[in-house]
Amino acid sequence: MALGTRYSWTQLRRVIGAWLHDRSQFRDRRLPRICPICGYHGRFISVGHPPRWDARCLNCGCRERHRLTHLWVTQDGGDRLAGKRILHFAPEKVVMRQMRNNPLYETADLYQPGVTHKVDITAVALPDASYDVVMAHHVLEHIDNDRQAMREMFRLLRPGGIALLTTPINASRQHTYENPTITTPEARYAHFSQHDHVRYYGLDFGNRLADAGFTVETFRLPPDQEPTYGLLRDEWIVIAHKPG
Repeated sequence: MALGTRYSWTQLRRVIGAWLHDRSQFRDRRLPRICPICGYHGRFISVGHPPRWDARCLNCGCRERHRLTHLWVTQDGGDRLAGKRILHFAPEKVVMRQMRNNPLYETADLYQPGVTHKVDITAVALPDASYDVVMAHHVLEHIDNDRQAMREMFRLLRPGGIALLTTPINASRQHTYENPTITTPEARYAHFSQHDHVRYYGLDFGNRLADAGFTVETFRLPPDQEPTYGLLRDEWIVIAHKPG
């Protein structure tokens, strides 16, 4: 940790937690990053097990996927979510803080406390064509019947609506790897990189969304800009459009 650095209480708590979790990340000098969400400029810290360095904004706590989504939302100085009714599955705290004063923002999860709707993403008891935007960050790799979840998101969207999705994707493989006989936490970790994942998507992720009715585009920054914001080199946002 840099001596003489002035941290807020929240920043100091996060620095101490990161140091206790993986002090090796502080041994070398790190490139200062910029958070496009809160404007923080400085060191980012690790997150995850095993730790992923330079992943978390020290100030607002966002991760790579949140910053990349925000960069798409605010591209060219606008706000693509302004005036949109939004349903966010498995909502993260950093996004909920961003949206806390937005009456058009709703949350949904089967287990998470405090959400607007306590629902299963594969069987959402909400009316058709209710939302302009559906969001799901790192959700579908946890869902046994991901195709049904995609169909539900399509149903919930109004014509012309969009689903903003991120998920781990193995860009070296064309086809998604899944095996329903792999059920133990240790086997899932070995095969899918996390104990509660049920698949590892390949480049055919967009094809699955197309099968549900979506047209698909992707968004990422040029490679020389990714380090500025601490983005992953192998992650992009999928924007799935419901035809209007």
